[in-house]
Amino acid sequence: MQKAILLSDSELSLRLQKVTAAMQSAALEAILLSDNASKYYITGRVFAGYVYITASGQLTCFIQRPVELDGPRVIYIRKPEDVPSHVAAPKSLGFEVNTTCWATVERLHALFPDTPVGNASAVMMHARSTKTPAELSLIRESGIRQEAVYRRIPSLYREGMTDLEFQIEIERASRLEGCLGQFRISGDSMELFMGSIIAGDNADAPSPYDFAMGGAGLHPSLPVGADGSIIKPGMTVMVDVNGNYTGYMTDMTRVFALGQISDHALKAHECSIRIHRALTRAGALGTPASRLYEIAVEIATEAGLERYFMGHRQHAKFIGHGLGIEINELPVIAPRSRDVITPGQVIALEPKFVIPGVGAVGIENTYYITPEGHWECLTNAPEEIIRL
Repeated sequence: MQKAILLSDSELSLRLQKVTAAMQSAALEAILLSDNASKYYITGRVFAGYVYITASGQLTCFIQRPVELDGPRVIYIRKPEDVPSHVAAPKSLGFEVNTTCWATVERLHALFPDTPVGNASAVMMHARSTKTPAELSLIRESGIRQEAVYRRIPSLYREGMTDLEFQIEIERASRLEGCLGQFRISGDSMELFMGSIIAGDNADAPSPYDFAMGGAGLHPSLPVGADGSIIKPGMTVMVDVNGNYTGYMTDMTRVFALGQISDHALKAHECSIRIHRALTRAGALGTPASRLYEIAVEIATEAGLERYFMGHRQHAKFIGHGLGIEINELPVIAPRSRDVITPGQVIALEPKFVIPGVGAVGIENTYYITPEGHWECLTNAPEEIIRL
């Protein structure tokens, strides 16, 4: 028999404290979790079933599959309708309405039809927005392994390669380094396979997603990333690939170039690095995330690069995001964000530019906000444009 809950008692207690505090703020007496990211967060594994948590910190795993998981908080069920026989009807109950289909929410609500319902997705997003030391350790490991892959990238290039061929070699190196391949994304439908390699003017192809540069992709069914372009002199190649090595991911973008690129593109790349330095200095504890966005726009505008900032034909309306189990966690560094900089957050900053005729430039780094408010970089590959 295997333990259903892989977290240590002390780690589980830390995470439950954060979840129950968020539940109490949301006036929820209990939550019923169905999303894989939430189940992984609270148990250390993914299974078919549900996690039931009360505001007092009582946790029960209702498991359908796999068989032979065990533990003091485990109850095997055949279907969700078995749950009410094991718990009393709460005064209020939260479901993960951001990630669970409406039919499932209706079915779960029917378990306790007279109970008012709320949004457990907001509870979990808030709880997961700051990381425990154990979570940070897993993110650090992902950063180290992702950095090792990025340092190998120049040696993977061969003359005459397409962006797709280059991406395949980078993906191979990533998987051999231990990348899990899964790119967890929360919320509205946004699909991506192992990351994005974008060469030249493909960076200017508008995306259906809120990306600074999406790329046209290889097929309308997955319109993002490499489109088969041959990598040519004077062209940049932006590499933003999967950093999930531990179930917790880092996010890093670096730019490579074949031959000489324009001074305009070099200036924009240097501006991106300057924005990183400015935001990590300005992002003291309690700083509104919206203010960091404003500072980034001010720097790009002062440099005369606002037309190319976070896209050219189509612009993204953010310059950073939290991450961990999923790539798009809180906080969001955007103009209307209500988030503030808080100790324990892990944030990816990605101020990028698209220069027509050259491609995308700019870097992305993942940072940990220390208890003192220092922004510690967890993705330390070289930041300058690297020649292929």
